[in-house]
This record gives sequence, C-alpha cells and structure tokens, in this order.
Amino acid sequence: MKKLTSYIIITFFAVTTLALASPDNDAAMTREKSAWQAYKDRKTDEFKKMLATNYQGLYADGVVDATKEVADMAKMSIKSFSLSDFKATSTDADTMVVTYKVTLDATVDGQASPGAMNAASVWQKHGSDWQVVFHSNVAAETSATATSSPTK
Repeated sequence: MKKLTSYIIITFFAVTTLALASPDNDAAMTREKSAWQAYKDRKTDEFKKMLATNYQGLYADGVVDATKEVADMAKMSIKSFSLSDFKATSTDADTMVVTYKVTLDATVDGQASPGAMNAASVWQKHGSDWQVVFHSNVAAETSATATSSPTK
C-alpha cells in the first residue's frame, strides 16, 4: 500500500509540474514567434518594443545593441521561418531562457543565410511587458559536418 501511495504522490507532482510549465512554454514560444514575425515583416516599431534598452545580440560577426539589431533589419530579407524543438526555462518569475531551432529561407545583403540555426533568447519582464535582453543564433551543423569531439 505504501508503494501505491508513493506512486500516486509522484505521479501527482509530475503531472502538476508539467501542467504548470506548459503555459510558460507556450507563452514564451508565442513571444519568440512574434519577434521573428515582426523582424520578417520589417515592423521596426513593433520589434523595437520587444527589445530591452540593455539588449545585446551575439552573432558570428560580433555583438550588437538594440539600435544595430533594428538597423540590420534592412539587410535581411526573410521569406519564411519556422521554429522547432522549443524549450523555455524560467530562472525566476521575471526571466525566461528559450532555446530552439529555426529554419530560415532568407538572404543577408543578397547572400543566402544558413537555412538551419540553433537559437537562444533571454526574455525579462519589465513592468507588465516581456522584452528580449539577449539573443543569439548560430548555423546548425549537419551530421556530415558535426564531430563527436568536444574540441573542434
């Protein structure tokens, strides 16, 4: 009987944890998709509102602030994007770290951008609004280019 009670309690906590985590994950994914959509549609005012004043982006060509991130919109043409393997982790009530894969059909300064990338963003709640304080994405390696060695 003790085993059965233990299983019931463990199951209850596992189900409760999953139920509580799902809305945060869904809300975070909605925010991230909205940011990508605003960028794709070149809605600079809408996109600017999503960036915190202390925003930093980290890319292969360097670190950018909010002003440069918005200015770079003019260089990029996104035809389509999709997000997958989305995971949101709440570090506290006002901070959310999200990781995911993004698949793009896009060009940067007329050159094709990597089609598949791994991405991460950190969102913080400022007042009643969530804003991005950090974002980064890197080209995803294909199985042909990936190596099992941690020291590439």
